[in-house]
Amino acid sequence: MPNNFKFFYFFILLFCFQNALYSQTDTLSSTKKLTIGLTDAPPFVIKKGDKFTGLSISSWELVNEDLESNFEYKYYSSLSDLLNAIETHEVDLSINPITVTDNRMKKLEFSQPYFISHTGIAKKKESEIWNYLKNLISWDFISAILILLGVIFIFGFLVWLFERKHNQEEFGKGTKGILQGFWWSAVTMTTVGYGDKSPRSLGGRVIGLIWMFMAIIMISSLTAGIASSLTVKNINNEITGVQDLDRFKVATVGSSSAEEMLELYNIDHYTILNEIEGIDALLAKDATVFIYDKPILKYEISRRQLGDELEVLEKNLKKDYYSYTFPKGSKLVRKIDPLLISTLKTVKWNNLVSNYN
Repeated sequence: MPNNFKFFYFFILLFCFQNALYSQTDTLSSTKKLTIGLTDAPPFVIKKGDKFTGLSISSWELVNEDLESNFEYKYYSSLSDLLNAIETHEVDLSINPITVTDNRMKKLEFSQPYFISHTGIAKKKESEIWNYLKNLISWDFISAILILLGVIFIFGFLVWLFERKHNQEEFGKGTKGILQGFWWSAVTMTTVGYGDKSPRSLGGRVIGLIWMFMAIIMISSLTAGIASSLTVKNINNEITGVQDLDRFKVATVGSSSAEEMLELYNIDHYTILNEIEGIDALLAKDATVFIYDKPILKYEISRRQLGDELEVLEKNLKKDYYSYTFPKGSKLVRKIDPLLISTLKTVKWNNLVSNYN
């Protein structure tokens, strides 16, 4: 047989052998039973007895229609336990709504995001009446009033010093005269202008002129201060950013991306097991604010019908990207990623997200 035919048959046999090997390897990989780690994260993962439902479960079922893998769910009681199980290869992946962060990317692998969310703030609702009263009795408001009374007294006393000898009819002697000076100073500041008292000496009139101009500035500042203090959303109680959380007693879920954010900004906080404990902490006033994933906060408050007691603020602290999570170096990521991306484009998935929203 010519040598060229020998080489030809050799390459044909080699090609067939590679195809058979590839087919066998692919079959083995497809029959391998995947272990998927889960923990409670409603409405994404909801545990009902031995069964699981939720948006993340639905996304995996859509992905697995094409993947056709055998799998089993493994439940963990906390997020920290789940993350540790993924990192130590105890599970093959997790479909929980786990936020991609820089710290986590050093230890874990992530798929393409399948849901975009935000870190939110939950707190107890306060009545408008209580807000008004709280602001009225606040030390800032009371101290401003005391300072104003002190300034009124000083100018009233100065006028009395000049007028007590030259204008005894209107500014008498002793304590009575000082109180009359205080009355004149208050009337002048408020521009009421009764005209029952007025300085006649040169010194008294100079003090009066200075006080008139100062009073215009002070009364404007006082009016603005009172309006601010009586506003339900006092600027001192608003949360405009992460740094503002320093004024509150903060709770968050341990090992969550919210905790990473709080630690990054050096915000004092304490950790709890899950969203249920966080809501309980707000109700018991053990925490002033509970920082966690916004969809989970809203779902838990709605599920427990606590809308009259608790609220989730409109302010978002950061944007979150939920992804499937894998142990470091896992080859499943490249296999699942294209299927997940295709799933996100389907009408069925968009309908599921619409129903959730």
